[in-house]
Amino acid sequence: MGSLVRLLAIGASAVIALSLIFFALDQSSEGRDTQVRSLEGQDGAPVPSRDSLDVPDPASAQERVRETENSSARELIDDGNDVLAAPFTALSPSDNVWVERLIPAGLGLLLFGLGGLMLANWLPERRGEHQDWRQPAG
Repeated sequence: MGSLVRLLAIGASAVIALSLIFFALDQSSEGRDTQVRSLEGQDGAPVPSRDSLDVPDPASAQERVRETENSSARELIDDGNDVLAAPFTALSPSDNVWVERLIPAGLGLLLFGLGGLMLANWLPERRGEHQDWRQPAG
């Protein structure tokens, strides 16, 4: 049982971490595009912002837009993160999308990652059949 809990904790941590990495890549790409437009003298040209799409656990309308913008693998990871971050999204009401992402991600990693690994270590392991030292291991 401990092995299963350990695998689930590692999987949940990987989903949260990958989603956070993809979010950071999107934000850096958006910042790069803003800087390029600024240098080219297109200050008035609007830069499409993904802030409404990058919030954890978005509304259904935002979810449909996000599904069209992302690949299926990325959407699977983001959907997993939405489920794992849902209990923590109310704890980070902010206008800053980084705060809205980092607080639920950090709490999710603590609860599901660290907490899951601690639970796995706390669970008793299955004991193998006891053999006499004189019998060959089979």
